[in-house]
Amino acid sequence: MKRILAATALTLLAVSATACGSDDSGDSGGKTKVVFSYWGSDARQKLTESAISVFEKKNPTIDIEGDFSDWDSYYEKLATKIAAGDAPDVMSIEIRGLAEYAGRATLADLTGTLNTADLDQEVLKAGQVDGKQYAVPTGVNTFPMIVNRATVEKAGEKVPDDTTWTWDDYIAISQKVTEKGDGKLWGTEWNVNPAFLQLFAAQRGEQFYKDGRIGLSEQTIKDWWALLQKIVSTKAGPDAAQMLETGTKVDQALLATNVSAFGSWWSNQLTALNKGSGQELDLLRMPKAEGATTAGMFLQPAMYYTISSKTGQAEAARKFVEFLVNDPEAGAILLSDRGLPTNAKVVDAIKDKLTPTDQKVLAFIDSIKSELSPIVIPPKGAMEMEDILKRASDSVLFGKASADDAVKAFLNEANAAIGK
Repeated sequence: MKRILAATALTLLAVSATACGSDDSGDSGGKTKVVFSYWGSDARQKLTESAISVFEKKNPTIDIEGDFSDWDSYYEKLATKIAAGDAPDVMSIEIRGLAEYAGRATLADLTGTLNTADLDQEVLKAGQVDGKQYAVPTGVNTFPMIVNRATVEKAGEKVPDDTTWTWDDYIAISQKVTEKGDGKLWGTEWNVNPAFLQLFAAQRGEQFYKDGRIGLSEQTIKDWWALLQKIVSTKAGPDAAQMLETGTKVDQALLATNVSAFGSWWSNQLTALNKGSGQELDLLRMPKAEGATTAGMFLQPAMYYTISSKTGQAEAARKFVEFLVNDPEAGAILLSDRGLPTNAKVVDAIKDKLTPTDQKVLAFIDSIKSELSPIVIPPKGAMEMEDILKRASDSVLFGKASADDAVKAFLNEANAAIGK
């Protein structure tokens, strides 16, 4: 709901786009002050503060003021500040919000203003809207199947070959793990993350977004819901009510609490899952539909660094962003917290400092690079998509609506959101 509120608040930007930025000159005790907004956990805040400290030592005339929020309040707070003409100089945003923010003249065009030569140029394109570079990816993630091998093997099963396994294979092994769990273990947890549906659809040659509209067919969406319903009906995983109780926070994941053998989370969440479980988890390719030629997996920027179009401290802001993505010292502090760096020189410099978990993620991403689907920038309104999809999915999974009715409601609402 808060993401909907945030998206609603963004409509005010049409009015505030012509407003001046804050009257603050950016001078802080003789230094240039740059406000940097970001969200995350307490651990991310500590890492970011450490990186800021290093930057300030290297740039003694610049003072970075971290504007930290938890995830639930971040976009609402950011949208309110932007609408009031008080946008942070450097802002973290997600891929779902890039077109929205860029389209409302909120972000500075960074084309040719930053040193991005050592960044992965294909990933860098994921920060472009209409050919202009409005954002710089912080790092990359993928959305894999994650497995607790020890749990699977304890149940007397063998983890399938992830280059060939199908959805039926995934459900079958999950069902067997549940059966041998004595009521204390599920084979798999599941979710209604749009990334999951995007992967499922890509296996059928469909795109989530196409030509400014939802590119999914009704049948593909209904088949995806049918897959989730099969997970529940076979007891491969919990029902919708039980999954709702776990929420979307990684520390509440069934994998993190050793109540599930499989589950899908973003790759940069593997560290938190390992920590919660006290065990070493592994990453697998997502299962494929029968006859599919691809698992539909893709790289996605974990988030972006952007600069306000209204900033009065553009040069200092650019220096800070360049430091975050190009400086090995920043990389050695942040590691994979915002996704694995896309600067090859930074990766080489910090490789030995990466945890075994991060090394595992790096190796996995390298292993699937030749199989990846292109990164697609969602259109305006995409920030609402997670909530729209969840409402429609819940209506089906809780038995409140038929799949036929729910799919029409989803497509109507989703296309209306991106057609605003």
